[in-house]
Amino acid sequence: MEYEAVIGLEVHAQLLTDSKIFCGCSTKFGGEPNTQTCPVCLGMPGVLPVLNRKVVEYALRTAVALNCAIAEKSVFARKNYFYPDLPKGYQISMFERPLAEHGWIELELAGGKKRIGITRIHMEEDAGKLVHSGEFARADYSYVDLNRTGVPLMEIVSEPDLRAPEEAAEYMRQLRSILVYLGVCDGNMQEGSLRCDANVSVMPKGSTKFGTRAELKNMNSFRNVQRALEYEIVRQKKVIESGGEVIQETRLWDDEMGKTGGMRGKEDAHDYRYLPDPDLIPLKVDEDWIGQIRQSLPELPGRKKGRFVLQYNIPEYDAGVLTQDQGLAEYFEAVIKAGAASKWASNWMMGELMRELNEQNKSAGDCPVKPEELAGLYRLIEKGAISSKIAKNVFLEMFRNGKSAEQVVREQGLTQVSDDSVIRKMIEEAIAENPKQLAEYLSGKDKMSGFFVGQVMKKSQGKANPQMVNQILAEALKKLKEGK
Repeated sequence: MEYEAVIGLEVHAQLLTDSKIFCGCSTKFGGEPNTQTCPVCLGMPGVLPVLNRKVVEYALRTAVALNCAIAEKSVFARKNYFYPDLPKGYQISMFERPLAEHGWIELELAGGKKRIGITRIHMEEDAGKLVHSGEFARADYSYVDLNRTGVPLMEIVSEPDLRAPEEAAEYMRQLRSILVYLGVCDGNMQEGSLRCDANVSVMPKGSTKFGTRAELKNMNSFRNVQRALEYEIVRQKKVIESGGEVIQETRLWDDEMGKTGGMRGKEDAHDYRYLPDPDLIPLKVDEDWIGQIRQSLPELPGRKKGRFVLQYNIPEYDAGVLTQDQGLAEYFEAVIKAGAASKWASNWMMGELMRELNEQNKSAGDCPVKPEELAGLYRLIEKGAISSKIAKNVFLEMFRNGKSAEQVVREQGLTQVSDDSVIRKMIEEAIAENPKQLAEYLSGKDKMSGFFVGQVMKKSQGKANPQMVNQILAEALKKLKEGK
């Protein structure tokens, strides 16, 4: 029997506010354990939470960008469960009346576009963190760091519209890109700023009845989201085909082992005993505020991609790569503004620039080669001062030592040779030094002309103008063949 997967994602995005959702404590990552806390986020008796307006603004920005309907009135609720890093014994979240619902995001897939529904967006506070090893823990102890308690989160829940692990990974990429463009989340999955839980089940192909789902946790990269889902889909198929039943449970992804493992039975909503938080009044958002937010939204990746294709006449694939990251898109436009041709800028950035950035683990914003300097490299190539091949070496020197293209060319004597007489002399020498290869060419092996081009470039140490070499060499070989 053929099966198909049914996948829905629950994405938690940490919002880029300076203070927590219900108190004034810092949200800065990496502080000394338990130094960014106060009676409010620790849930001490007699304290009252006060909602951070910036958290609401960021959640509204996301809701508008994801085409959601925003509720006239939403309600904070207490989600009750016991865990060592949850000091209050409950988490302030939203349940029956979330901030926004019924949105969508459009994916660009190999087979075309696919719309994935957004079930809901709501705000909540984060829990703390258990430290099981490292500087602060011994083998027989675990420690609690409550710095993260109360840090604002936005949960974005998708409809179960995804049907393949690759779709889920692409959904995460595009959602992350939108959140970063909006300026509401830094998208750092390694630090936990963007976290994903996946609900996955399998059903017979063509069926409309979903199977029993498992929830997957502990996935901190797009690659791991895809790998975990691939493993879990195969596992569930094997369970069914062997006559067993998939149980509803929470499973952890083990990156090193490359498989999922059971953690606990999957809770239902009633297990959390949700109730409206008595310390927080219902949240009402007026239309004027929503309108202001709608007007303030930046150009988002999908729209920017379409503009790049039309305005700069580059392929859709190139535009997709360049707009996936906001910093890269801004860098690209700055290079063009500084005078480079759009197609050259696109090719160079997707090749030489991104390779170096990836190797050095840098973003476009950290690139040591400024956009105007890259445009300067283009101008040297365009006016024939250096060849494209030499330009690659010049760029490496620019990237690693922060020099301008002109400075590198001047210091290393890399100016392209475009003197007609000099090139003719090198061609004559190359022909005279290789009589065997000349005889082969004259006997009809036209491909041997490439050999002579290589010899001339070797003599010039790669500095000869390739276009002039090919033109003058062709003329010289033609004369020799006619006079044979």
